[in-house]
Amino acid sequence: MTIRKRSQSGTNLLQTALAKPYHYRRSGRYYLRLRPQGATKGFFTLSLRTTDKATAMTISQEILQTLKAFQFDNPAATWDELRERLIDIAESCLTMAHGDGSLVAYEMIHDEQHQALREASAKLPLSVNQQRAVSKALEILEAAQERLEGRPGKLVEIIRDLQSESCSTSVAPSLSLSVLPSEPLTFKALSGLYMDEHKEHAGANTIRDVKSSCKTIAEILGDLDLKTHTREDMKNLRAKLLEGRKPLTVAKILTTLSTVMKWAVNNDYLTKALTDGLKPTKGTDSSREAFSQDQVKALMAHAKTLPVDSWQRWALSLGVIAGTRIEELRQLTKADVKQVGGVWVIDINRDDGKTAKTKNALRVIPLTDGAYGFDLQAFREFVDSADSKLFKLGAGQFSAVLNGALRDALSLNADRTQTFHSLRHSLAGAMKAAEVPVGTAESILGHASGSISYDLYGAGSAVEIGRMAEALKTALLR
Repeated sequence: MTIRKRSQSGTNLLQTALAKPYHYRRSGRYYLRLRPQGATKGFFTLSLRTTDKATAMTISQEILQTLKAFQFDNPAATWDELRERLIDIAESCLTMAHGDGSLVAYEMIHDEQHQALREASAKLPLSVNQQRAVSKALEILEAAQERLEGRPGKLVEIIRDLQSESCSTSVAPSLSLSVLPSEPLTFKALSGLYMDEHKEHAGANTIRDVKSSCKTIAEILGDLDLKTHTREDMKNLRAKLLEGRKPLTVAKILTTLSTVMKWAVNNDYLTKALTDGLKPTKGTDSSREAFSQDQVKALMAHAKTLPVDSWQRWALSLGVIAGTRIEELRQLTKADVKQVGGVWVIDINRDDGKTAKTKNALRVIPLTDGAYGFDLQAFREFVDSADSKLFKLGAGQFSAVLNGALRDALSLNADRTQTFHSLRHSLAGAMKAAEVPVGTAESILGHASGSISYDLYGAGSAVEIGRMAEALKTALLR
């Protein structure tokens, strides 16, 4: 993705106005800090999401090379000059050959480039043409991610459109072609565009929840043109949502609103998203209660009384020692139980049509032999004797049976304050009590910002998985 252009004298024409980048480590992870030359503010910091120095430097170099293409020291850069750089970037993303390792690496690299460009757009004094180029580059990087998944169509279309544009030195930024300036843009239409783009990447449960929230918002906002929306419109929406709903439910709906609106700004459908600070702060604590340590021990004691070939024994056990979401657990296959770096793990992935709540949920979780009496060898024998899938029931029945087993084993009330999902809260609490670093706990639970998606299969895999395994031993073998 390196882009360079030299004059006859050999002077680099793409000298960036950014000061020399500064790299540093915090809690073992590498970060890149950037700022404009001579400026005391306007700097931004990017997590390189790896503890491996070589990997961090590779990601950093790709980010800097992308930023250089926008001639940040030349606000007079014409659209045609910047358009040529965009074509080079897009063609490189389309034609670059990849192996399995680089596919994973470039998924992370494109994410970081996307973040860097958004930060630059927000914090650097860019011209209209530069901002327009950044907006198009964000589309290119999103299309590049699809190409890594074997879907190059959008990237091909972007290149074709850029190449077909007539030359001009003073082109004003335009709205996306799907939204004409004279047409109102309702939330129903906007959320439809958002869902079309994300439906192939998000899990079925996430899609269902987002659709439900979007439908609720659209019904309240009605025909409001979001291109001219005001803060008062958003506050009125919040007030309507709070009528008859719990603050926690409203907070979740408003999170969806903020996500869709900010996506719209990043994709040039809107120029503003006045959604910051909307979520109610009182009464938003989750009603879900973690299990106490006595309850967890009692549940595992119950599980050990079940036959070794009982799927309920191992489903309950994995919920306790791995903190999986119930749908992550239900989809596990024989191939997902394996050794990585000498440690037995379960692999949460999207292989063979499986779904995951988010990209960050894709992870491996070490299995802690002896945790509350968990017998790793017996579990491996259960896996060996299973067919491809470890658990046979459909989503609804699996959840009903497993939550029923929990209620019976622990004599729980039927008010759903304690369910299978509460086991995640219990594991989180156990790790907090054991003073496990937040980043490691997030990686185990699938809350991390993609921090180990590359390391687990790269040079740092043994270190990362070893760290997670030790953290779980500290939390569970007390």
